Amino acid sequence: MKVAVYCGSSSGECSMYVEETKALGKFLAQNNIDVVYGGGKVGLMGIIADTIMLNGGNVYGVIPEKLKEKELAHTGITELTIVKDMHERKAKMAEMADAFITLPGGAGTLEEIFEAWTWAQLGYHNKPCAFYNIGGFYDDLFNMIEKMTKTGFLKEEYLDMLINTSDLRNLIDSIKNYKAPNEKWN
Repeated sequence: MKVAVYCGSSSGECSMYVEETKALGKFLAQNNIDVVYGGGKVGLMGIIADTIMLNGGNVYGVIPEKLKEKELAHTGITELTIVKDMHERKAKMAEMADAFITLPGGAGTLEEIFEAWTWAQLGYHNKPCAFYNIGGFYDDLFNMIEKMTKTGFLKEEYLDMLINTSDLRNLIDSIKNYKAPNEKWN
């Protein structure tokens, strides 16, 4: 299994994010789950990659030329693919991954998981989209998503597509046991 991990290029201001990112990386490596990520060496991105590599796992980075030129590319991973731009990066990561996990991060992190989730809603893939909700980081976001559902802007089945958990073992079990909705648009 190979999961795409979306997370911050910053470590945040709470050590809990770093510690839980390390715990996830160690768990994935110990369970032979490979990771595809944005290819960076900084922030939670660098931490997840370093932890997996230190624990004998495989990490596949996908980074745009522009970010590589800024010397942000992680060269100590299993494989680093250089792509033209962010659009190509997201498409390549989605193609390589069997599932998507989101850790704390900023606008780019949200944009990546929301695109993967939208593609699932439209039937372009049936891969699980999960939020590792460390310390309730995404609680307010899920309140907003629930509001979208209650006000008729989002079908409940699309809300139900998302995995939202702060428990590491539950995160992986939910991904492995994920059942895609029956409705497909394609």
